[in-house]
Amino acid sequence: MRDPAFWWRPAGLAAGLLSPLATVYGAVAAWRMARPGQIGPEPVVCIGNLTLGGAGKTPTVLAVAQILGAAGREPYALSRGYGGTQTGSVRVDLAVHRAVDVGDEPLLLARFVPTVVARDRFAGAVTAGTLGAHSIVMDDGFQNPSLRKDLSILVVDGRRGIGNGRVFPAGPLRAPLDAQLRRADALLTIGPGVAGEAVSAAAQARGLRVFHGRLEPDAKALAGLRGHPVLAFAGIGDPEKFFATLRDAGMDVRARLSFPDHHRFRRSEALNLVSRAEREGLLLVTTEKDLARLAGQDDLAALAGISRALPVTLSVVEDDAFRDLILKASSPASAVT
Repeated sequence: MRDPAFWWRPAGLAAGLLSPLATVYGAVAAWRMARPGQIGPEPVVCIGNLTLGGAGKTPTVLAVAQILGAAGREPYALSRGYGGTQTGSVRVDLAVHRAVDVGDEPLLLARFVPTVVARDRFAGAVTAGTLGAHSIVMDDGFQNPSLRKDLSILVVDGRRGIGNGRVFPAGPLRAPLDAQLRRADALLTIGPGVAGEAVSAAAQARGLRVFHGRLEPDAKALAGLRGHPVLAFAGIGDPEKFFATLRDAGMDVRARLSFPDHHRFRRSEALNLVSRAEREGLLLVTTEKDLARLAGQDDLAALAGISRALPVTLSVVEDDAFRDLILKASSPASAVT
């Protein structure tokens, strides 16, 4: 799905016409969020989005898992596996699974941290615990009530914020803002922007801890890409965020192509990208998530083989306070009862 443009502009006619549906959707979402979840076998840190679309959630999951791993907490990532066909609760195996099986985000996460995919979040937490997890980092699922969270961190993009502030389908919010902030513990704003500052102010008024982060490109990968004219393509929640990262890093971006979030590339699209890059003498650069989605597909092998990814990592300004919050919440003694 590609985000409607009107979601990210001041509310107008389209948002107004959809407001009755948004009211019903928001009421149901708020009711579901208020339901008590089942307590899992290990402490759960949930990384969620206020809105539909990308905000930097995946790098945040990896950063939290790294903090837990460095402290000896044996983290496992837990994902719904959006876009995959895998049923039940299973640990991602990079030698076996493809994006069509478990989704693109779990493939990326599993490169750095043991990852379990399960549509039933509680069942997934039980599986992770059985496999040896001492802490669980839940990728998304903040609005899902099935599993109780010990710490919920909401991620918001500083540039886009919450758009027009309306609930789906009138806007990008997954539930009413106040209902979401009421059940969160902290807010992480990624990247600068007035829109993100406004959400931070609302979170602080609610008593939430507020953190500020930025996505930093991998220096080694960046060095290998500099000096080449680039054709950048991305099928993520907010492709402009990726393109801005390339631009800010000093890349010579000659062309940009955006695709819907979790886009399944067709053979014709892959061949067109390869052909254009060769014709114009451009280097194909994409996100790690897109490259994970291309891997293992015979009809996309040509595109996957010549595309380069630019990895990014999350850097938090208030890094000590952020680490302390995560470690305190993931301590077995502090788990919800």
